[in-house]
Amino acid sequence: MRPLKLYALDEDDLAVLSAHVQDAVVKVSDIRWSPTSQQFSVPMNRFAWERTTARRTRREGDQRRRSVLHFDRVRRARASGIGPNDRDAVLSVLAVVFEMGESPAGVVTIVCSGEIAFRLDVECIEAQLTDLGAAWSASMRPTHRLGKEAR
Repeated sequence: MRPLKLYALDEDDLAVLSAHVQDAVVKVSDIRWSPTSQQFSVPMNRFAWERTTARRTRREGDQRRRSVLHFDRVRRARASGIGPNDRDAVLSVLAVVFEMGESPAGVVTIVCSGEIAFRLDVECIEAQLTDLGAAWSASMRPTHRLGKEAR
């Protein structure tokens, strides 16, 4: 498969990016925010869900790809649920959502496992997801349980 290069300029586009980064793993120390250039980037190893849409169980074709989720026009970036001593923590991305403010501005939230979130105050949605290089075989497929777990 060809590497992805997707752009998001509105809330619907951002929902597509969110689906592609679900279950990506991110090392906290790799995340970068530049207040001067108003850019926020999240290097990640994303699970290539687009390869597995018709299958329910792990197959040899399951892959991960090195990717970068990048935002421009970021006025402010904040993290919650994580401290300065957690730089070596590895997070799993659950979703990327947008809350409209004074149009076209708003807040993009990158929701991660462990009740961790990154909130980006943005002038507008201007995001990009880019795959970098070749894919590799995934050692496991992420699973999700709906509702309450059985006891």
